Amino acid sequence: MLSRSIWWAILLFVTLGTCAAKAQTQPLPLRIGAIPVLGAAPLFVAEREGWLGAGGLKPAVTLFDSGPNAVQAAASGTLDVYVAGITPVAIGRTRSVDLRVVAATAVGENVLVAGTKLAGPLTDGTAPAAAFRRFREENGRPAKIATQPLGSIPYTNLSYWLREVHKVDPADVQIVTLGIDAAQQAILAGAVEAATVREPGLSIIRERNPQIRLVAGGNDLFPGQPGTVVAVRGAFLEQNPEAVRTLVPAIVRAVDLLKREPERALPAVEAALGKGIVSAATLRNALTSPATQYVADPRSIVAATGAMLSFQTTLGINEKTPPTDGLFDARFFEAAQAEASAK
Repeated sequence: MLSRSIWWAILLFVTLGTCAAKAQTQPLPLRIGAIPVLGAAPLFVAEREGWLGAGGLKPAVTLFDSGPNAVQAAASGTLDVYVAGITPVAIGRTRSVDLRVVAATAVGENVLVAGTKLAGPLTDGTAPAAAFRRFREENGRPAKIATQPLGSIPYTNLSYWLREVHKVDPADVQIVTLGIDAAQQAILAGAVEAATVREPGLSIIRERNPQIRLVAGGNDLFPGQPGTVVAVRGAFLEQNPEAVRTLVPAIVRAVDLLKREPERALPAVEAALGKGIVSAATLRNALTSPATQYVADPRSIVAATGAMLSFQTTLGINEKTPPTDGLFDARFFEAAQAEASAK
């Protein structure tokens, strides 16, 4: 007969083996912060298609009303992955928030729309500087333009268009900083004369009030406008590289699906952004909008990101221009690209 000590040893071995097996099969929680715009659609598609779960990840997505707010959550350690604008990530890194961009999702997302008092002058050939000056003279106040907070991509794009492209007198405009949904509601309610929006906001606004018109596209606001990215906290990346090796190929596949089969991607977008309020028809239009340009390669936005960060310094957002060195980690995208090419 086996001694009691041997039996205990066998029991301990079996118990440890069982625990190890369970640990290997247990999904890894992935806390994701995203903004409710179509630029984040690759995340929603990857989740709904099951590509994240199939790789052993258990995503939990929280929506934020701006990139800077999502960076604050990452700084507190409550997020592992950030899916929002690139410049808040770069600014956050200068404040010891270690986020690394592993994939892009979209470019040229931000556009400018205007209500009836400004839409005509801004689209009939009148120089924008003259149009805004005339508005102030006729109304006794500057035109109000809604955008997201200081440091966000929408704020930067709008400022570039006003200041660098059209030399608009700062006295002729009042920039009102709001969350994404609040800015959309403000232009619809007539509380502001213009607003920077992204899809599906643009399609929603056009549908509800056709008199609100698109007056400047993404590249008009900022050439090569970089947009939404996927960034991972440095500590999470180093502790869970396999998770990132699952996440990035899933994003790449989702970007490809959105380009080739937007109809298949529609249910994921509707579940994440529609919430029973926005119709499938509106979201379908948004997916094929000129303001929806999907890209996955993080290397494709490095130069434009540097230019945007440099301009933010002229705005006083940063004391020094945040470097792009260390901001991008393209290894995982390159590996996903190589794997796809080999198939």
